[in-house]
Amino acid sequence: MAIVDTSTNTAVQDLFNSKVKTATDNSSISSATTTATGNQAMGKDSFLQLLVTQLKNQDPLSPQDNGAFVAQLAQFSSLEGINNLNDSVKAISSNVTSSQALQASSLVGRSVITQTDKTLVDTSKSMTGSVAVTSAVGNVSIKITDKDGDTVRTIDMGAQSAGTQSFIWDGKNDKGEVVASGTYTFNATTKNDKGDSVALTTSLPATVTSVTLSQTGGEMLLNLAGGTSIKLSQIQTIGT
Repeated sequence: MAIVDTSTNTAVQDLFNSKVKTATDNSSISSATTTATGNQAMGKDSFLQLLVTQLKNQDPLSPQDNGAFVAQLAQFSSLEGINNLNDSVKAISSNVTSSQALQASSLVGRSVITQTDKTLVDTSKSMTGSVAVTSAVGNVSIKITDKDGDTVRTIDMGAQSAGTQSFIWDGKNDKGEVVASGTYTFNATTKNDKGDSVALTTSLPATVTSVTLSQTGGEMLLNLAGGTSIKLSQIQTIGT
């Protein structure tokens, strides 16, 4: 005849049930992970949901260490702080962009000087530009061409010292005739010791016609009369 120890059998059964529950609980945690996160990056709400699920379904025979829970809570606090910081940075960035847009819009219709070789010129009045001379040279010349590439005027500035040197074009061609208003290109050159032509940088006045805001957070553009565009930071001088 078989003898059964009912008390021992009950303890064994309880142990077996707890193991089954642990396996079920692990499945619950995995399911909660999938439900909470899906295919997206984990946020603070998902993190808290998983932490609560872990607390509810921990193994009673091997409970989670208190230090581990403290570490997880610290991670949750850090995650929440980072999210709040991101929101603050986005708000600041939006305010800065709005402020820049307001400042840039006030430039519409005004004349600015920027580094360029092409600009729209009203030949009924004189135009002042400048050339960046890197070192003292014996001669500087500026060739002015129209939209078709034809040379209308050559300005001989002679010897120049290093620095920003100004020039004036009265809107006339080499024959002394006033040319039509339009877009003109200014090519400044000098000669080096070997007699080779070296290009120099010119800065010209232009009128701001509109402002283009970046949709990707980049720097806004000022659209100039004549069809060119420059960044707000490229303005050298603002006129009337």
